[in-house]
Amino acid sequence: MNLHVLPAGPIQTNAYLLADPARGEAVLVDAPGDVWAEVAPLLARERCRLTELWLTHGHWDHTQGAAEVVRQARPRVRAHADDRVLYETPEVMSAFLMPGLKLEPVHPDTWVRPGETFQALGVTVEVRHVPGHCPGNVLFYLPAARAAFVGDALFAGSVGRTDFPGGSLPVLEDSIRRQIYTLPDETIVYPGHGPDTTVGIEKESNPYVSG
Repeated sequence: MNLHVLPAGPIQTNAYLLADPARGEAVLVDAPGDVWAEVAPLLARERCRLTELWLTHGHWDHTQGAAEVVRQARPRVRAHADDRVLYETPEVMSAFLMPGLKLEPVHPDTWVRPGETFQALGVTVEVRHVPGHCPGNVLFYLPAARAAFVGDALFAGSVGRTDFPGGSLPVLEDSIRRQIYTLPDETIVYPGHGPDTTVGIEKESNPYVSG
């Protein structure tokens, strides 16, 4: 499995493309604006088709490019229903948009449930609900790859903002401790912004939420 980190959109939100050339399949985690322009040539190079799009949460910078990805590739879209209003009626986020930005709705095919597992790219994926930054923020954990894609719940040395509608610092702190810090220390944390880190590093040194 090959991992491509694709910062895209107006504030360089991380998208992650997981490609398995042996299977001819790929998965995209989050879809910031204009990400398809980066994804399409990578799919061609890896000789893969995009089978799934996983959305960690409904904030505009993670979903701006989702409608285009769906039009181009027709992947199965997975997301959490607590952010349904953000996905399907993105105009509710208009007060938080940068000037001139437009959003299109995206309609997930599957509403994921906390604790569920499913198969993708030949490996098991576990869903964990990590609200606090956004009500429907989830992480996708791939034990075989020692990887967790956490959206904006946790960053290297920081945590997600909690001053947006639906945000709560106490809820976020509890989510991080219960759902992220309980993963193996060697798990690589792939956040929605900035560099990756590990569970062990953040438990030991994150100044906002201790382990």
